[in-house]
Amino acid sequence: IMLNNQDRIVLIDFGIAKAFQIGQKGTMIGTEGYSPPEQYKGIADPRGDIYALGATMHHLLTKRDPRLEPPFTFHEAPPRSLNPEVSERLETVVMKALQYEIEDRYSSAEEMQLALQTLLIARGDSSFTPGTAAFVSGQGVLPVWEFACEDEVRSSPTVAGGIVYVGAYDNNLYALDAKTGQFVWKYATEGGIASSPFVWQDTVLVGSEDRVLYAIKAGTGGLVWTCPTGERIRSSPRVEYNQVFFGSDDGYLYAVSAQSGRATWKFQALRPIRSSPVIVGDVVCFGSDDSHVYALDIQNGNLKWKFRANRGITSSPVVDEGLVFVGSTDWNVYALDARTGWAIWRCRTNNAVISSPTISEGCLYIGSVDGSLYVIEVKSGRVIWKFAAEGQITSSPAVAEGAVYFGSVDEHVYSVDVKTGKLRWSFKTGGPVPSSPFVADGIVYIGSTDNKVYALPI
Repeated sequence: IMLNNQDRIVLIDFGIAKAFQIGQKGTMIGTEGYSPPEQYKGIADPRGDIYALGATMHHLLTKRDPRLEPPFTFHEAPPRSLNPEVSERLETVVMKALQYEIEDRYSSAEEMQLALQTLLIARGDSSFTPGTAAFVSGQGVLPVWEFACEDEVRSSPTVAGGIVYVGAYDNNLYALDAKTGQFVWKYATEGGIASSPFVWQDTVLVGSEDRVLYAIKAGTGGLVWTCPTGERIRSSPRVEYNQVFFGSDDGYLYAVSAQSGRATWKFQALRPIRSSPVIVGDVVCFGSDDSHVYALDIQNGNLKWKFRANRGITSSPVVDEGLVFVGSTDWNVYALDARTGWAIWRCRTNNAVISSPTISEGCLYIGSVDGSLYVIEVKSGRVIWKFAAEGQITSSPAVAEGAVYFGSVDEHVYSVDVKTGKLRWSFKTGGPVPSSPFVADGIVYIGSTDNKVYALPI
């Protein structure tokens, strides 16, 4: 490793390099102090290079030349004991690479790279831009940070202004630093929070099981206003034209002033509204447990059209190219004409669809209780591919950087390649993951019923 005249680091001297062959033994070639223990036994393994890289990093961080020390004694002098400015997490990475036993090191260079990338993201290094590749290892990805709430996190996080907002069943709305996961503030409601927060200007809006919609100051966590309803609120609010639209288990869709919380109008469906509304032009669309998708005039709440499925609709609709897309517990995904409500196509899965769709580059991504994530062609309703998890997928997917991210009842968060449908990585939490991911600045934010909020590298 040399530093050239342009202050660039370069690798030289590949004269002894050769293609690796599994199980091959041969002459020991290497530099004492940098070579791994097994190499002295004539055993060649790619993880020997990980040891050598760890030794090089140890030398650079401590100025302690391993050639001048007894062999294999790195454990006696961790980097922080010689250089206190080295972070604990960096020391952990280096010392894992320097493990005496091959099996105790990183399983591949990609896994070690991921660990180092995670450090850069956590540190907020502005010179580092996460790439489109993530890596699969025996242990999955390493979280950038995790934050423990006092009860299950079923709410889906929202990120705005460098802050993660998320609700939990401990009754609190949390504000966390997006880079570090450090606690900023929390606001206590009188019930659990399944609704996902929506940030409008400097206000965070969220519904609670205590039947109230709250408007909270984003900067301080102070209360701005409340809007009571007749039942618990699991629908997530949306704002358009200075009006907040949300549903309640009392069967009403509400339109209230975003400044004051005063009701403008409300529309009564026949059963609870847990679907979150979508606004397109002068129309607000949403689903209901009464099996209908409704389209209302945004000004007065008058019905424009409704579409009847065969069972209830918890899925939240999305709109693209004049079509409304939504899932139903009748096992189907529907494409409806946004002007008339007529069905253009439907795609049948093998169980209920509670997940909400995401559209990206002509493809619709949605999960099913049958345990599969479906990718459907928007124009035709044809299934392009599907990915099978080990449990129900009620989490709504997010697409970013060539991958689709989602949670599953099997306790995992998944990253799947959008082109091939192949697994990129998975991360195991301690409980089912009904929460939906939010992707921002190279990080996937998601909650779990193990009471934690996770920040994972893409």
